[in-house]
Amino acid sequence: MTVPALASVSGLLQVASLLGLLLLLLKAAQLYLRRQWLLKALQQFPSPPSHWLYGHSREFQEESELQPLLKRVEKYPSACARWLWGTRAMVLVYDPDYMKVVLARSEPKAPVLYRLLIPGLVSCGLLLLNGQMWFQRRRMLTPAFHYDILKPYVGLMAKSVQVMLDKWEQLVAQDPHLEIVGPVSLMTLDTIMKCAFSHQGSAQTDGDSQSYIQAIWDLKNLIFSRLRSAFLQNDIIYRLSPEGRQCQRACQKVHQHTDRVIQLRKTHLQKEGEMENVKKKRHLDFLDILLFARMENGNSLSDTDVRAEVDTFMAAGHDSTASGISWVLYALASNPEHQQRCREEIQGLLGDGTSITWDHLDQMPYTTMCIKEALRLYPPVPSVGRELSMSVTTPTNLRIILSLSIYGLHHNPQVCHAFMPFSGGSRIFMKYEGQLFLLHKSQVSLRYKWVWVSSCLPCPDCSAKYVNGDSCPLKPVSSPLQVLYFALSPTKF
Repeated sequence: MTVPALASVSGLLQVASLLGLLLLLLKAAQLYLRRQWLLKALQQFPSPPSHWLYGHSREFQEESELQPLLKRVEKYPSACARWLWGTRAMVLVYDPDYMKVVLARSEPKAPVLYRLLIPGLVSCGLLLLNGQMWFQRRRMLTPAFHYDILKPYVGLMAKSVQVMLDKWEQLVAQDPHLEIVGPVSLMTLDTIMKCAFSHQGSAQTDGDSQSYIQAIWDLKNLIFSRLRSAFLQNDIIYRLSPEGRQCQRACQKVHQHTDRVIQLRKTHLQKEGEMENVKKKRHLDFLDILLFARMENGNSLSDTDVRAEVDTFMAAGHDSTASGISWVLYALASNPEHQQRCREEIQGLLGDGTSITWDHLDQMPYTTMCIKEALRLYPPVPSVGRELSMSVTTPTNLRIILSLSIYGLHHNPQVCHAFMPFSGGSRIFMKYEGQLFLLHKSQVSLRYKWVWVSSCLPCPDCSAKYVNGDSCPLKPVSSPLQVLYFALSPTKF
């Protein structure tokens, strides 16, 4: 290479280096200005001292991330700032008056947080939609949770519980210690698939459903692992990382399961006369509403939209329900005197051996109170995110990410009446009708007598699941079949 050519290459490298250095300086200046803006915006919210680079991340590296939160609730009664890392922070809110103002507004869910939480899983579902599109989709799906369509679900729930308890009877014969989170998750998935997706068969005996449950668990662990790491926030870096590739594989398994459920229902509807029979129903179930909307107006609802809604409801619905039921059983096992009163109430109501019905559910006041108290202590939805376009208390135009800590609200010693286990406001996904799933299934599931195995003490984390307690949290005693048949079959106790 000639001298002039070398000089030309050297000059280009120098220019490239200068441009790279300039871009680096611009990025550093941008991050610095963002941090200064955040410091000013959050100065009215107290917080423990934070590191300029990794913020409060060390504080929340423990397995139970909710324990440090309780210390904050005690020290800062209304709200506090949490620095995820140097240039990203949020406000943790657990004061009912603050939360009431935020939930009454039509602010969107925090896109940054939900992008990290559910990468590629429900990108266009009701969970993330905003504005008019969210309103239209929500209005379309609300009839799926009408009281008239919910009432027959109690019988389907009882059948799903029957399958689970039959499996438990076989397991108890070999080992009296039971791991309940997995079976309960399969039971809630089975119930939702039968009630909301007209699924034929049992998800509790289907290997595909078990791999789906495992994929959901993997996604939850990967999500919160990513939130703790400042180096995995960039989407490109995350996709290239081992955790990112594992996340993609888990998402693929979830999508495959969802596609299978949708295709099975489509095939069933194509049978002769089936379409007309379904149309005659007064209320369609969740999946039928989506499929008929797709058939009638394909421009407003694509196949991707249908899958996104099914992904959202199936994953969030069964997982939060399973979490709630598991914690309810734990709470009852930890308080045998209240467990006994609940059992006596149910036995007094179903003394003739009749199966539980919709009308029975309003006649269990003490059981309902115990379930609600368990949901207060261990809310299935520990927090939700919102992004405010302006401050709640000042007129300045700001974009602040809020984490509405339901767990913190429920454990705020200054608020004894707080109860919002599934969030609230107009953005709540299923609102009261969907909450009946958990309340009713918890009541239907109360058939065993449970005792607590103290060596497996669980503690909740920020996804409201068990930590250190998956292996043997509960143990049935007495005769499981006697209690089971007393409530669910004509056989008398």
